[in-house]
Amino acid sequence: MTYIKLLLALMLCAASVVAQGGGTLKTETAAVPHVPEKGSAERKAIVDALRSPIEKQLKQPVIFKIDHLKVQTNWAFLNGRPQKPDGSAIDYTGTLYEDAVDSGAFDDGIVALLHQVNGKWKVVQYVIGATDVPYVDWDKKYRAPKGIFIQ
Repeated sequence: MTYIKLLLALMLCAASVVAQGGGTLKTETAAVPHVPEKGSAERKAIVDALRSPIEKQLKQPVIFKIDHLKVQTNWAFLNGRPQKPDGSAIDYTGTLYEDAVDSGAFDDGIVALLHQVNGKWKVVQYVIGATDVPYVDWDKKYRAPKGIFIQ
């Protein structure tokens, strides 16, 4: 009984500190999917981790127009479009996507799954130009939380 009273007292103290603006009370918030704020270090780290392999593959600098980005328990899922730094469309001439673009079997979007390991975001899988839903089984295949994917 004494342990329960002590625990309740600690919880009340923590809640009081939070209510007075002295901090945040975290009770496993990592288990809830969230959208990283624009301009946040978390969002920048995720996008920068994805940018490197995409620029290498496309042989040109890219930015991302992000339509969906959610993070949960060290996993992130992004859906958007790669673009040139000035916001214009990527030129896929000379890339492995050129034939698909020319034949009309190409969607200019990108989907990507990233995992944070030892504080660093790593790309697990990405697909550019898919005309279907390539991530339909990524939660099972990679054991990523369902809550980060487009519902």
